[in-house]
Amino acid sequence: MPDPSKRLLELLSLLRDGRAWQAAELAEALRTSPRTLRRDIERLRDLGYPVSSLRGPGGGYQLLAGRAMPPLVLTDDEAVATVVGLRFAALSRADGAVAAADSALRKLGQALPPRLRHRIEALSASTEAVSRVARPLDLRTVQLLGTAAHAHQDVRFHYTSRAGRHTERRVQPYRQVLFGGHWYLLGWDADRQDWRTFRLDRIDRLAVPGTTFTPHEPPSGEAAGFLQGSPCHGVVRFAAPLAHVSGRLMAQAGSLEAIDDDTCRYVTSADSWEWLAVMLAAVDVPYTIEGPPELVACSRRLAERIAAATRQSPGVDSSESRRRS
Repeated sequence: MPDPSKRLLELLSLLRDGRAWQAAELAEALRTSPRTLRRDIERLRDLGYPVSSLRGPGGGYQLLAGRAMPPLVLTDDEAVATVVGLRFAALSRADGAVAAADSALRKLGQALPPRLRHRIEALSASTEAVSRVARPLDLRTVQLLGTAAHAHQDVRFHYTSRAGRHTERRVQPYRQVLFGGHWYLLGWDADRQDWRTFRLDRIDRLAVPGTTFTPHEPPSGEAAGFLQGSPCHGVVRFAAPLAHVSGRLMAQAGSLEAIDDDTCRYVTSADSWEWLAVMLAAVDVPYTIEGPPELVACSRRLAERIAAATRQSPGVDSSESRRRS
């Protein structure tokens, strides 16, 4: 490989798989001499990549996790995917993430070659996020819970329920799930001795005391499936194709999946059953509420109020309205 820059990139690509390479093996893969390989290794170290030398017959090298962030080499698709992810992070209203994402986007924009810049500019100009989250998400909460779950560390926090009730919780964190436009924690509630889900934007005064736990057997299926079965989520079956319903839901948060060619199921979180009942009716597609009972009861009350309002409305002849319907 005559071009030193291309050879260096190829060397970096080989080392980034995390394995330990014998020096002779690397030199053969790069079609270069051991002396040139040693020189290229030193160049990577000068650029900030922590390449460790291995002892043994013939020696070897391994790329380790470093203390500083060295330059990264991205393909075109990797660069676009990175920008898309940062773009949504900047729009997420997560405290601490917005400024960092904006700064990273600016740095990437300056480094991108012209062939990619127009693709990124088009993505940025045509991307928008709609959120109904009342409180922005604290990035520190996400980081602390993620670390605690990975290390099997107990957490404590104050929690505000959907009804506005404040409680202090002791939880063994298991998974964080982005579902229906909100981040949730799935964990074992030590006081209630059962699995519980918690909206992250309702968690306050999070603390990690340092004690550890032996994980309980997780609930069957994926964490997202557990959330779908939670009574805090509405589940509706629409009597219309997925594409038709998707267009009418517009930017409403939730998951929509096809059951067959003519029906689909919608699952969404609910801060207010009243609001969700109104939103579902406004889709203007026949539907059946599969759960929970709170949404069924709220929808019935709403239907009764609407029916009563139309019967009592002055200037409307009930017989004429029935004939038109």
